[in-house]
Amino acid sequence: MVQFESKERRMPKIEACLKEYGIASLEDAKDLCLKHGIDVDKIVKGVQPIAFENAVWAYTLGTAIALKTGKKVAAEASEAIGIGLQAFCIPGSVAEQRNVGIGHGNLGAMLLRDETKCFCFLAGHESFAAAEGAIGIARTANKARKEPLRVILNGLGKDAAYIISRINGFTYVETNYVFETGELQVVRTVAFSDGEKAAVKVYGANDVLEGVAIMKAEGVDVSITGNSTNPTRFQHLVAGTYKKWSYENNVKYFSVASGGGTGRTLHPDNMGAGPASYGLTDSMGRMHGDAQFAGSSSVPAHVEMMGLIGMGNNPMVGATVACAVAASEALK
Repeated sequence: MVQFESKERRMPKIEACLKEYGIASLEDAKDLCLKHGIDVDKIVKGVQPIAFENAVWAYTLGTAIALKTGKKVAAEASEAIGIGLQAFCIPGSVAEQRNVGIGHGNLGAMLLRDETKCFCFLAGHESFAAAEGAIGIARTANKARKEPLRVILNGLGKDAAYIISRINGFTYVETNYVFETGELQVVRTVAFSDGEKAAVKVYGANDVLEGVAIMKAEGVDVSITGNSTNPTRFQHLVAGTYKKWSYENNVKYFSVASGGGTGRTLHPDNMGAGPASYGLTDSMGRMHGDAQFAGSSSVPAHVEMMGLIGMGNNPMVGATVACAVAASEALK
């Protein structure tokens, strides 16, 4: 028998979704995936090993919908997966109100379309969850794209960027920002592997201006802010400033704010924003975000608390892309 977190509150929506797409049960959804050679559990836990069981079943449902509806194009498969994720949102929760499940499906679709050239985990390198998400994308996204997607991590602190690069086999890019001229200089580039992970570049900035300069230099099209380490000092400020610059320079930039819940535990200022805001960082995300997610970028329990599933928002990006590509390849 299928068991997962908060099952009794989720099942009415899940059953309605199953019925809509002609799938008898979650067990049948799993069987459909396995019949097509897709082990969703392996994919999800391969991206974030500490993900909850409801994350596995949500992606199982979404992948089954993609298969059932014949989504041979990976971007369309991602959108179908978003329907499954949305079905797992607890009724009345923050996640349901914000359509976070649908949002994750749409974000994955953006990364699988060739119009998007560069995706950034913004201020994510202090969090291993950003690395998990980046690895999930690096392994799979380019199978469905004509042009490889560039994936970068951009965060506060050069030492942190170096360490996360070395541990994960990414490429560390050390920069120097010249305040007098606004020039971003590349001091050195160090690749810590020669495989797929080396394609992920990690930048460490000394401050917000350098962070924005990195976004400009890489031509970031889409980013997701982490919300766990330096949200009020770096990531939301960089996203907001880059957003303003993009408007002024006719650059297309889609900003995803990963926020809600965790912000209230970070600093007294956050609690001063009031309970309806879920903290200052959540409020800051609304200032620049084209889409607003709910819960931590990294911690499964925080996202679960917001009513979605037990998986960090950053790893979810990797899982969505991986499952979508798997469904697309299976149908082809």
